[in-house]
Amino acid sequence: MTTYLILHGFQNHRPPAHWQHWLADRLRERGHEVRYPQLPSPDAPVLDAWLDALEQHGQRPAEGEFVVLAHSLSVLLWLRAGQRRPDADRVLLVAPPSPGVTASIPEIAAFADGLDLTEPGLAARLVYGEGDPYCPEGADLHYGIPLGLDLDRVPDGGHLNPDSGYGEWPSLLKWCEDPAVRVRENGARGVRRGQ
Repeated sequence: MTTYLILHGFQNHRPPAHWQHWLADRLRERGHEVRYPQLPSPDAPVLDAWLDALEQHGQRPAEGEFVVLAHSLSVLLWLRAGQRRPDADRVLLVAPPSPGVTASIPEIAAFADGLDLTEPGLAARLVYGEGDPYCPEGADLHYGIPLGLDLDRVPDGGHLNPDSGYGEWPSLLKWCEDPAVRVRENGARGVRRGQ
């Protein structure tokens, strides 16, 4: 059995339409343990409180593989965690906001302060969407290349959230059970807000 820790982003109250909620349900149906916590004060997150929650929910299971999936602001949480980062077998970092965008939003600016993008040996895969308004220059340029991460680019993926058509995401589910799978589009191309 594999244990999955799914970490949401800013202002995310774990809505059922989000791929994270969908993924948590599918993984549980397949007999895996899933930790999908509501992080403290998602509308006004405090870095130290989120780091404490990461430690609390990131305890390595006694047996089996431990996989972490972080979306948006939780990618910055993962990068800022340093020594407090859980010991995971695999990590998927999805659609991080750029440091500049993060610093421009007062409620989350602290997550960008002191962000080290030169950390050697950070083993993770970065999945990012083209046209992400929260990382307009591209997450590959801000995070993937500087950190030497394995990269999956999703054409027209935006922020890889429900507004950009990411509720069900079959290739992500496949990656959860087979790390050789490349995480690509969700198969519902053209689905956008209001459609």
